[in-house]
Amino acid sequence: MKINWNKKYTTIAVYSLIVIFLSISFYLALTKFSKLSELTNAFFAILKPFILGFSLAYLFNFILEFYEKGIIDRYTKDGISLKKKRALSLILTYLTVVVVITLFMMFILPQVANSLARLLTDFPKIMDELYSYSSKTINSLNMSEESKMMFDSKVNELVRKAIEFATNLMPYLANAFLNVVKSVWNTILGLIISIYILADKEGFFAICKKFISAVFPVEVTERILYVTRLSNQIFGRFIAGKILDSTIIAFLTFIILSITDMPYKILLTFIIGVTNVIPFFGPFIGAIPSVMIVLLIDPVKALWLILIIFVIQQLDGNIIGPKILGDSIGISSFWILFSLLIAGKFFGIIGMIIGVPLFAIIYTIIGESVNTKLRKKGLPVSKEAYKK
Repeated sequence: MKINWNKKYTTIAVYSLIVIFLSISFYLALTKFSKLSELTNAFFAILKPFILGFSLAYLFNFILEFYEKGIIDRYTKDGISLKKKRALSLILTYLTVVVVITLFMMFILPQVANSLARLLTDFPKIMDELYSYSSKTINSLNMSEESKMMFDSKVNELVRKAIEFATNLMPYLANAFLNVVKSVWNTILGLIISIYILADKEGFFAICKKFISAVFPVEVTERILYVTRLSNQIFGRFIAGKILDSTIIAFLTFIILSITDMPYKILLTFIIGVTNVIPFFGPFIGAIPSVMIVLLIDPVKALWLILIIFVIQQLDGNIIGPKILGDSIGISSFWILFSLLIAGKFFGIIGMIIGVPLFAIIYTIIGESVNTKLRKKGLPVSKEAYKK
């Protein structure tokens, strides 16, 4: 019997195959979960250099565009070819990266390591002094012997746990450093891949656009390209702005801590500068360990440090941050907090960094879709109109 393979039967056959394939995949995922997990990990291990390469290329592209558009195009009277301009920009970009990494390895990293090592070395002595001070304080108070013994046991337990934490911290840091050393090869491959991507970024974009145009209808293609441009705009402004903002905050913090003769100023500056990249919670995440470190040495300076961090963050939140970031996020403080909590819960620190711009993209797309539907119904799109 001859079957008439018209559009209806073809559609049914395709959907049936998709359902069968998904069902088999789901069954295998349940019954062979450990094997599937191994295959997934192996697959991502192979892709890791490429993921790192694309990530580095995206970050370095900001430097590349600065040299191309901000320096070469501005100061060359006669226009040079794109090939020569790109080659020169690539050389300047990676020279800048090498210089920054070298300066970090020569000046900042050793100081941070020395401060941390000195803190861990002095930690038992600090705990002993803290224990002696607490014992004198307890003895000077009019307390019963039972209360003194209970308080003394609690202090002993706290000191013991603090010393255990400090003892286990060094092996943990050594293991983390070993993992970084092991990933050097992936980092080198990632850097090489990023060079190839930046050298012909227009070509990579053209290939992706060609593929999307071939697979999807025209309207869907335009929508995908629009979302891509929107994502690049929001992510680019946010990440570049946050890195610049955190760098300024780190320099400002170091200057103030040096003036006030704060202990472990390099370590404190590093903690505050790095955690400042995280929106909203960053200042608190950086302030807590910083204050605790200083509190163990000098409680008065710890109070001064709280005041310094508060003043710097007020300056950042009201002057430096708005000047650099502007309205790149476009969402209220409530949605920033919401996105941080959700993304941080599922993806940890990385989620807290990228969660805000990612939610801003979703928020913008949903907002535009809602406004389009409201316009079709002849209803106002202004939020003020719905407050009545």
